[in-house]
Amino acid sequence: MSRALWLVVPAAGQGRRMGADKPKQYLTLDERPILAHTLARLYQAFPDATLVLCLDADDRWFQPDWVPFAHWQRVPGGTERMDSVLNALHAMQARDNDIVMVHDVARPCITPGDLRALYQAASTHAGGALLAMPVADTMKRANAEQLSTHTEPRDGLWHALTPQGFSYALLRQALESARHQKRVVTDEASAVEALGHQPRLVSGRRDNLKVTHPDDLALAAAILAAQTDPLI
Repeated sequence: MSRALWLVVPAAGQGRRMGADKPKQYLTLDERPILAHTLARLYQAFPDATLVLCLDADDRWFQPDWVPFAHWQRVPGGTERMDSVLNALHAMQARDNDIVMVHDVARPCITPGDLRALYQAASTHAGGALLAMPVADTMKRANAEQLSTHTEPRDGLWHALTPQGFSYALLRQALESARHQKRVVTDEASAVEALGHQPRLVSGRRDNLKVTHPDDLALAAAILAAQTDPLI
């Protein structure tokens, strides 16, 4: 890699929508926690990268032997996702032009092929890049009573996925600006967009599932079983 790569994985969330007795990143798929699957996929694509793992200060489930990377560090998570990522950016010894890729811990089905495609785009486009997926379904706009008020045109609409990758300097500037303006952003690309940049959309696989609800566990297990090695 011509530019150093840092992988930031926010993993401090509690996953309350799962209704489980532990954070969702520690629920098991094929006898391993989701977190371990996710880190293994990142390592398969980028074994020489440096991992920065954001964990809750009171996390009692994490086991260091789940981390396959030789170079990694643990940083405390924050109240919001953007706080965790900022903690990581402040802790790492990165150069301004290094690439930082942020990936949801609850996306264990990411493939090395998509990871490498995202890294390539983030390395060559000044505004960074994110994995995304064109909207295929009809989109409805609801009112407060959950009644459908009209249909939204889906032309040009994409589902934002992760990872999302940017130069270290750009991502830090974007998130620090959002914090200064007291804006909570739910993904890194929206913070970068607020600075006037246009991240590149990299079309990703549709099986890059984010485990959010209880029935997602069975679906993630089926996806992992269906994906064959070596992953391209």
